[in-house]
Amino acid sequence: MEPLFGLDPLIWNIFTTFLVLVYIMSIIKFMDILVSKGFPQDISRKIIHIAAGSWVIFWPIYYGEHWSYVLNIAVAFMWTVLFLVKGFTAKPDDPAVKTMTRTGDPKELLKGPLFFTLVMNTLGIFFFMQYAAVITMAILGWGDGLAPVFGKYYGKHKYRLLGNEKSIEGSLGMFIFSIIGALILTFIVRPFGMPSDVVSLLINIVLISVIATIVEALSPADVDNLLIPFVTMICYLYIFPLL
Repeated sequence: MEPLFGLDPLIWNIFTTFLVLVYIMSIIKFMDILVSKGFPQDISRKIIHIAAGSWVIFWPIYYGEHWSYVLNIAVAFMWTVLFLVKGFTAKPDDPAVKTMTRTGDPKELLKGPLFFTLVMNTLGIFFFMQYAAVITMAILGWGDGLAPVFGKYYGKHKYRLLGNEKSIEGSLGMFIFSIIGALILTFIVRPFGMPSDVVSLLINIVLISVIATIVEALSPADVDNLLIPFVTMICYLYIFPLL
């Protein structure tokens, strides 16, 4: 996107980064308030998970031809540092601990949440505005974000793989919302750059969602935040290069 009002590209990208900061911090603050009033902590974590993964919706606003497009990871990098600090120093009553952990243990911030921000940093720098990155974040944010919710509240049919107990309902949630999230974010981020062969795009999304669902089912807790994006990117770059 061209900077409006003739603004310098650096100033424009700083302004866009401010919008990302407001977006993320508003959601986190809102979830903090809800959790303090009794809102389920696990659902709070997943809402933040989905919202963070959807930060790519701001990519089209950045002026990508200027080096400062890398500021798109500024908020993610900030949280990377905060997770490192809070993981080692925070108390269980810290709002970030209460909102973003399963057990209330600050060390948990050094696992899944930290891995998630590291993925955001990597994709935002090296794969900015690429289909593979957008769909990867959609699968990681929406699919992996909602799979545990469906598994916990609707998972009546359990199965075990490599010692991990999962549910058919949770895996279906992962698969379905990976597709939904990928389609939504792709059409938002690349509305005028869609491939002419939309059928191929849809086939790719479905295939990669199947693979991501299998990876999620096999992954130990927290490690999926690394394994899912790694496998997804490998598949798109080397196995399904239709995009």
